[in-house]
Amino acid sequence: MKRYLPVLIIAALVWGYGLFRDNIAPVDVPTGARTLDVEAALRDAYANRRSDLQLEGAGRVTRILRDDTDGSRHQRFIVEVGSGQTVLISHNIDLAPRVEGLQVGDEVTFFGEYEWNPQGGVVHWTHHDPAGRHAGGWIRHGGRTYR
Repeated sequence: MKRYLPVLIIAALVWGYGLFRDNIAPVDVPTGARTLDVEAALRDAYANRRSDLQLEGAGRVTRILRDDTDGSRHQRFIVEVGSGQTVLISHNIDLAPRVEGLQVGDEVTFFGEYEWNPQGGVVHWTHHDPAGRHAGGWIRHGGRTYR
């Protein structure tokens, strides 16, 4: 039993860190300030056709679309942020769990990469990068983080 104790301690620490990490805000600024900055960044990115922006934002789900099954599978839904701008969230469900129980009207928080398009833009990379070369993203809904 004594030789398994270090393994059990390490496993408990790893498990505890996972629980702790999901409750840490990724940016150490007040939520309201972060939201305003993101909304301004989204407006600027859309107006100036900018892409490749890593953003955290929040909004209300206005529409749920069919999954994109061409290549990697993606769960897709439209989110309206506080400024009224809408963005498509394209969440890779081959690399991250599907956002469970998502309904029109639900609030979500997201962290991913913004790409411009004429409809308002798309946020993708809302999942971890198995190769470790891209910033890991996530979606929060109903008290759970999907990454």
